Amino acid sequence: MRLLENTWNDWLTQTFWTSLGQTLQMIGFTLIIGGGLGLLLGLTLFATRRGGLAENRIVYVILSVLVNIIRPIPFIIFMTAIRPLTMAVMGGYIGTIPAIFPMVIMCSMATSRLVEQSLIAADPGVIEAGRAMGASRLHILTRILVPEALAPLILGYTFLFVGILDLSVMAGVISGGGLGQFALSDGYRKFNDLVTLVSIVVMIIMVQCVQLLGNGLARLILRRR
Repeated sequence: MRLLENTWNDWLTQTFWTSLGQTLQMIGFTLIIGGGLGLLLGLTLFATRRGGLAENRIVYVILSVLVNIIRPIPFIIFMTAIRPLTMAVMGGYIGTIPAIFPMVIMCSMATSRLVEQSLIAADPGVIEAGRAMGASRLHILTRILVPEALAPLILGYTFLFVGILDLSVMAGVISGGGLGQFALSDGYRKFNDLVTLVSIVVMIIMVQCVQLLGNGLARLILRRR
């Protein structure tokens, strides 16, 4: 108890809750916007690939190259590289809200491959069945293939949550706010191991809760088939 009294106070408590709120804000907006854009991009990649529902080599190559260029870039370097664009779009580059912009872009790139691979793994027979029933390409893509690959997609988005949490921590390194900045500024730089430990435990709990939820939803969907 004496250790807690010496290394934790009301100011740290307030800072912690503010940082947690910032992290949830970054994760929430990135998962919704980036996950949605990534879904559309992944559907387009799948549809325009060779042998796809709307095969288009030019579109596929352009999108695929774009994803392959952005995805491997370390996020901290990526945030720095697109700082002028972030300033133009968000009106600044320091803080929680501006940090969401590069996070959304990186999330979209990662999600697109996740969606594409999940759809490739789906049973090809459902496509032929949809064509036999006279369904349009868009109907096959959105009403047949996506539901067929829903369980893997849920698991993929669950894994994506961990990646977005990691992005939010790295954003905190360059003043993006959140638990990453809290652990760095009030923990590491001030030699306060308790702050670092609390930040780690909270992030582990967040990941475990989302993982359990994702696994449960995926199992529920598979049982209903």
